Amino acid sequence: MTIRRIISGGQTGADRAALDAALGAGVPIGGWVPKGRKAEDGPIPERYPNLRETDTDLYETRTRWNVRDSDATLILSHGALAGGSKKTEGFAREMGKPVFSVDLSTMGIGDAVVAIGEWLSGLEGETLNVAGPRASNDPAIYEATREIVSRLIGARE
Repeated sequence: MTIRRIISGGQTGADRAALDAALGAGVPIGGWVPKGRKAEDGPIPERYPNLRETDTDLYETRTRWNVRDSDATLILSHGALAGGSKKTEGFAREMGKPVFSVDLSTMGIGDAVVAIGEWLSGLEGETLNVAGPRASNDPAIYEATREIVSRLIGARE
């Protein structure tokens, strides 16, 4: 899989880190977000273009639609998947979509990039959905996700 587009649900933490990494590298972004651009810190900033609002403010709808509209989903966490991250994995499995979760409490960023790169190399497509915990649940996930996605984008073609 060659990453040509990054999508996410725009929440604080992993979602925004992936979008920021893509924007910094000039890679197009997108994804579904809750009605009103709802996030834990208020409306998702307008600096994130091409995010489309669902018809509801429920997080679950945007999560499901981002899995549906991507070629594969990457979930990053520090520890076991919980909450929306666990639902993301469930939706991907339910839809038969490729999904890979990385517990960053068990491996360093370099090893994670290698493992993810190997997983991506066996996939077809161009749109990667990136998910993980929100900032309030994992304050360290933003920096880790941004670094990983930046390295993955830098490694593309």
